[in-house]
Amino acid sequence: MLDEKNANSVVKGYVIPLIIVGVMFFAIGFALGINSYIIPLLNKALDISSAESYLVIAATFSAFLIFGYPASLVIGKIGYKKTMALSFLMFALGFYLFIPSAKMESLPLFLLASFVSGMGNTFLQASVNPYITILGPIESAAKRMSYMGIANKLAWPIAPLFLALIIGKEVENVSLTDINIPFYIIIGVFVLLGVLALLAKLPEVKAVGEDEDSGEVCEYAASKTSVWQFPHLLLGVLALFLYVGVETVSLGTLVDYATSLGLANPEYYAWIAPIGMVIGYICGAVLIPKYMSQATALKICAVLALFGSLMVVFSPEVYSIYFIVFMALGCSLMWPALWPLAMTDLGKFTKAGSSLMVIAIVGGALIPTIYGLMKDSVGAQSAYWICVPCFLYILYYGLKGHEIRTK
Repeated sequence: MLDEKNANSVVKGYVIPLIIVGVMFFAIGFALGINSYIIPLLNKALDISSAESYLVIAATFSAFLIFGYPASLVIGKIGYKKTMALSFLMFALGFYLFIPSAKMESLPLFLLASFVSGMGNTFLQASVNPYITILGPIESAAKRMSYMGIANKLAWPIAPLFLALIIGKEVENVSLTDINIPFYIIIGVFVLLGVLALLAKLPEVKAVGEDEDSGEVCEYAASKTSVWQFPHLLLGVLALFLYVGVETVSLGTLVDYATSLGLANPEYYAWIAPIGMVIGYICGAVLIPKYMSQATALKICAVLALFGSLMVVFSPEVYSIYFIVFMALGCSLMWPALWPLAMTDLGKFTKAGSSLMVIAIVGGALIPTIYGLMKDSVGAQSAYWICVPCFLYILYYGLKGHEIRTK
C-alpha cells in the first residue's frame, strides 16, 4: 500500500492523462444530460405516456447489457485509447440519427438513436472507468474518480441548458425539428473529441497481476479460475446496477418533475442534483483516502441518499424537488467508491470484472422505466419510492458486502 506522499506523486505524474480523461467524463455526462431535455419534449410532441418517454433512457442504457462484454474484448485487442476514440464516433452516429427521428416524429427511431449513442457510452465507460481506477494506487482511486465525477455531473445540466440556449424557446414551445441545429453542433464536437482521443498521449496501464508476464501476482486472484468466484465483485455489480438506476432517476427526472409540479422554467431545476453531486465529489477529493476510506464514504453516502429519498416522498410537493439534492449528494461518492471496492484483488480477471461492472450500468435502463410506470400510476412524487430499497442495498454493500471473500 502506498503512503500519501507516494500516492500524490503518482497522481502528479499523470496530470495530463487525468485532464484528458476528465474531458471524456464530461462528454459522457453531456450525452446523458440530453435525455433530461428530450423526455418532456417527446412526452408533449408525440403525446405519449411518461413510461413511453422514459424508454429513451432505457434504450440508452440497454446498450450496456449487450455491448458491455464485447467492449472489454475490444479494449483487449486495441487498447484503451483507440477504444475511447471509437466510442466518440459511435456517439456522433447516434446523435445524427436524432435528426431524422425528429423529422419523422418517430418514437422507434428516437429509441434507435438513443441505443446507438448508448453503444458509444458503453465503449467509453468501459474504457475510462477501469483506466482511471488503475491509473495509480487502488486505495486512492475514489479520489481520482471524484475529480472525474465533477466533470461528469457538471455536464448533465449543461446539456439541457445548451439545447435551450441554441433553440431559443421555452420547452413547452419547442417542436421536435428545433433540435436539428444543436445536434449538428454536438455531432461536430464529438467527432473532434474522437480525433483528439486518438492523438492524445495516454499511457496504457494494467492492474496488479493483470499482465501475467509482468511478474506481479495478485495472490487472492491467482487461485481462481473464473470471474464468478469473486463474491465481492458480484455483490458490487448488483450495487452498481442499482446505483446507476437511482442516480439516473435523481439526475434525469428533474426537468420532468419540475414540469409535473407546474414550475416556471423547468430546465433550470436540472442544476439541483449536479450541485449536490459536485459538493460530494469535492469532499471525496479532499477526504479520501487521508481522512476517510472508500468504504466509509459509501456508507455515509447511502445514509444521505436514503434521507433525501424519504424527504422527497414525504415533503410538500413545492419543496420536495429541492430534497433531490440530498439524493444526489449521497450518489456522488457511490460510483467512485463502488468501482475500486469491487475491482480490488481481481488480478488477471480485471478486464472481465470491468466488463461485468459496465454491464451493470444497464440499471439506468430498468429503474427509470419503473419510475415512469410508477409516475403514471401513483404520481411523480410517490414514484421516488423506487429509490429507497436501492439505497438500502448499497448501504449493505458498504457495511459488509465489499469485504466478502472466498478461500
